[in-house]
Amino acid sequence: MELKMRAGHQATGPGAITPDGCAVELYARLPIGPEPEVIAAAVPAGAHILELGCGVGRMTHPLLERGFTVTAVDESPEMLERVRGARTICSPIEDLDLGETYDVVMLASFLVHAGSVEERQALLRTCVRHVAPTGCVLIQREGEDWHTDVPRERVDPAGFTVRIVSSEPVGDGVRSVHAEYEFPDAGWTQTFLSRPLTKDQFEEALAEEGLKVDAYLTEDRIWVRAIPSD
Repeated sequence: MELKMRAGHQATGPGAITPDGCAVELYARLPIGPEPEVIAAAVPAGAHILELGCGVGRMTHPLLERGFTVTAVDESPEMLERVRGARTICSPIEDLDLGETYDVVMLASFLVHAGSVEERQALLRTCVRHVAPTGCVLIQREGEDWHTDVPRERVDPAGFTVRIVSSEPVGDGVRSVHAEYEFPDAGWTQTFLSRPLTKDQFEEALAEEGLKVDAYLTEDRIWVRAIPSD
């Protein structure tokens, strides 16, 4: 079944495109950064992780290599075809209700910045539904200058260029972000909606769904460990 592109999201480039404008082939090419080390340092060894929005497994595979058990969720079957070694579930995150709880629930890829408040609330409720009472939720936030340091460009050592070309307000606190990815043999663009959240707004959004910050895991406060507030 072909999934419809979400309103405000667009993409160009070769290969399958997900409803939020992520190109499967692009994400299969992108290298993984320091995230697996951040995660491994923040949770118990051997923890069972529910990874929401796993994509092609860029973080799934390094976490498996570090001895974690991972249940990987994505709404794109084309993304999940690239995942190896984990239990995979094809589902929108907002609708997920496995009747199971996990040591760690992970919501990365800046998904907490969904343009729709209702979508963000649904994402966080899925986290709360699936985290064990003594477990934690790991969340990746946008950097605090993410929408002001624009345009910006980064040339990766692997030989490709990433550009954040623009971040334009479109009303109600939402911004439309346009990104370009240029490889020697191919190129992709992605336009998506993002709702910036200050530290206070972020913590308030967590509190509304029954979570509280346990620790900011990185100096830039991009990675956060939250726990149930009850």
